[in-house]
Amino acid sequence: MRAIAVVPGTKTIRMVERPRPSIGAPDEIELRVLRVGICGTDREEAAGGRAKAPPGHDDLVLGHEMIGQVTAVGAAVTMVAPGDCAVFTVRRGCGRCRACAMNRSDMCRTGAYAERGIWGLDGYQTEFVVDRESHIVRVPPALERAGVLAEPLSVAEKAIAEAVHVQLTRLPDSATSLDWLSGRRCLVAGLGPIGLLAAMSLRLRNADVWGLDVVDAATARPQWLARIGGRYLDGRQVTPEQARDQVGTFDVIVDGTGVATLEFELIDALATNGVYAITGIPAGDRPISVSGAALMRQLVLRNQVVLGSVNASRDHFQLAVDDLALAETRWPGCAADLITHRHPCADFEPALEHHGDGEIKVVLECSDATEAHHG
Repeated sequence: MRAIAVVPGTKTIRMVERPRPSIGAPDEIELRVLRVGICGTDREEAAGGRAKAPPGHDDLVLGHEMIGQVTAVGAAVTMVAPGDCAVFTVRRGCGRCRACAMNRSDMCRTGAYAERGIWGLDGYQTEFVVDRESHIVRVPPALERAGVLAEPLSVAEKAIAEAVHVQLTRLPDSATSLDWLSGRRCLVAGLGPIGLLAAMSLRLRNADVWGLDVVDAATARPQWLARIGGRYLDGRQVTPEQARDQVGTFDVIVDGTGVATLEFELIDALATNGVYAITGIPAGDRPISVSGAALMRQLVLRNQVVLGSVNASRDHFQLAVDDLALAETRWPGCAADLITHRHPCADFEPALEHHGDGEIKVVLECSDATEAHHG
């Protein structure tokens, strides 16, 4: 079968042949891949960045954001059946720590995990994939077009869930609220796909959502944010300190920028007792200047929490699928409209390029559900 692979550490991307996988255990499932998302990680790998080929190979099949249709199941599988749409998660545990033994490889303690399409395991930019039932989440038929967003949304869901869990644990008034986020002022910094999906998750919980980026308000990302009731701050015109003074402080900040200087500056906009979840991973090693004593005083005296969040568990994938369904009810077609560029799999090279301010999400279309069902 055909697959799109990169030679790690190089810019060599090519169409390769891989043997079609087959079910070899009672809990395994085969999916025919329908579409695969392109994100910054894929582009980094394609540019020669961090990636690792599976043992015995000099190349790595790309793709970690996917949706497929079930074509075969092992005898012990109960969660899906042939014809269902579904997504597989990304990370596979080390097999040594307690977190991985509990199917929480996103919290792996050893760092010896593998990740499909990124680190040591072939990904999903191929025709068929096989994996275990413990890594699958069924997707309702109505979400077939938008279900590929489950992976980036799962990253946002984990960050938000952890922020809320911290607050529910430590704030005495939290138990009296049916939904702690309702009415809370929240800031999402960086309106890429993960940032916009984080805004969607927060809006579904009736938070007062503001988005910060450095693009014109009339472009695709701020306009999509407005469709779901969020408001936009142009970071070229409003600093985090000015945002705090003009809008107020934020009970929750979710950062997806990966800009270290901004990530520190945003702490100034955090409310007393606020929580700041960081998902953006800064690149490079350029030093920055931080007023360390003032920062530590603020964190202590205002009871603030800063947490890092990466990857996601199967439960967060399930939450992502559930929220995509809720969003489809509340804002019909809005989630699918995040996908601004669709390319056939053979057209993978242009898909890996950046398409300017009009781009939100790029996907490779491998086949549709009708074709997969009858193919």
